[in-house]
Formats: sequence, structure tokens, C-alpha cells
Amino acid sequence: MRVPIQHSLSKEEVRHRLRTRSPEIKDAVPGGMADVTTAWPNEDCMTLNVRALGQSVDGRVLIEERQVVFEVDLPLALSFVEPLIRGAIESKGQKLLAPK
Repeated sequence: MRVPIQHSLSKEEVRHRLRTRSPEIKDAVPGGMADVTTAWPNEDCMTLNVRALGQSVDGRVLIEERQVVFEVDLPLALSFVEPLIRGAIESKGQKLLAPK
């Protein structure tokens, strides 16, 4: 699943916001029982792994000039919740990238 979100920030500001607010990702998972691990293989890509309720989901956040693309490797067993996940990413992502 790919979810692009437009922004008007500098790449540096997007990186800063992602680094400082990535611990909040677990709060977006219902039940608050998620374990989230993030890493930065390069300055324009944050990888993440979310484990909750016996499931593990990998993803990437790709920082581009005018958009941030959230890529989530959703297992087939969780495909029925794709609309919920997409909606949460769009909502939280837009708030994260909104001008202050």
C-alpha cells in the first residue's frame, strides 16, 4: 500500500518532524499495544516495523521534495483493515506535515 501526502516543507524539516515524532506511531495503533522500531538507512528514508496482536508490518517513509510517501507491506491476512490504516496514515501524516 502506498499513501502519498503532499507538503510544502523543506526536506530537513520533514526529517526533523519524523525523527522527533516517530515515537507517537504506536499511539495510532488501536489498543496501544504496539511495538514500533524505526531506522534511517539514508536521510530520505525511514523504515519501520510495527508489531501488534501477533502481527508484524514493515513499512517505509520516503521523503521527497513535495510529498512524503508512506509504503506499508500489509500482509494478506490484514488486507481487510487497509482502509482503516490508509485513513490513519492520511490523517496523522497531514497533521505532521501541516505548516505551523
